[in-house]
Amino acid sequence: MPVPPEFDRASKDFYAFLVEARDVAMLQTTHQSYTMTQGVLQAFRRRLSFAQAIEFANALPLLLRALFVTDWNTAEPTRAFESVEAMTREVQALRSGHNLSPDDAIACVATALRRHLYEPDLEDVLRRLPPGAAAFWAPKAP
Repeated sequence: MPVPPEFDRASKDFYAFLVEARDVAMLQTTHQSYTMTQGVLQAFRRRLSFAQAIEFANALPLLLRALFVTDWNTAEPTRAFESVEAMTREVQALRSGHNLSPDDAIACVATALRRHLYEPDLEDVLRRLPPGAAAFWAPKAP
């Protein structure tokens, strides 16, 4: 069996995502968009059960899926969905000395993510997740 295309192009797709997230958030570098993306993914993951998180991860492109599960403390209690402002502060707290995530970081990552996956699959997964999950992934207003 040949290598699945998703694995063959994973690095290229991931970098394209980081560029998209950088541009949507008006950041300067992909290093900055990486930290922003990691913070957003961690903030979302903290609000899901283990089973829900794995279901969501399976909807992500390969390297975003890997980033979603990286450094996961599975013993951490599940948090409730809060205000966007509170969850954004959580995003901005990741490596706070080097984190330049804007106040609309969650919407910026959501916008970039929706451009890099099959959106009906994302919507299908979000319908099965707790209330607040779909609102978390609302894209940036035009």
